[in-house]
Amino acid sequence: MLHQTGLDPRRLDLEITESDVFNENTRSLEILSQLREQGIQISIDDFGTGYSSLSRLSYFPFDKIKIDRSFVINIPEQKDDLDIVRLIISMGKSLHMRIVAEGVETEEQLASLQALGCDLVQGYLIGKPSPLR
Repeated sequence: MLHQTGLDPRRLDLEITESDVFNENTRSLEILSQLREQGIQISIDDFGTGYSSLSRLSYFPFDKIKIDRSFVINIPEQKDDLDIVRLIISMGKSLHMRIVAEGVETEEQLASLQALGCDLVQGYLIGKPSPLR
């Protein structure tokens, strides 16, 4: 498909949820590794909501961790959520991954995430989804 469209594989980011990949299926790891070798970015989506095994996270070929909005929505007011986000960012950085926070809706959330070293954000503060043209 990449060859047919001429799309540079580095511009493609495949998002996979924890529950889709953190199972005992070694075939998933093989496929993700092959896609990454072609230059496709691999992101783990909705991180923190599934059955992730932190010890196995480093074995999967992820480029980005996308922090689920359920952790972002209550920061900076909710200290527990802020601590969880801080830990996810720290862990991701130590594994050389970029960090994306989902569901950013306020300037306070954005400022907190920037202070914690989050790389990218998504949410209504930045822009609402729009239809294809």
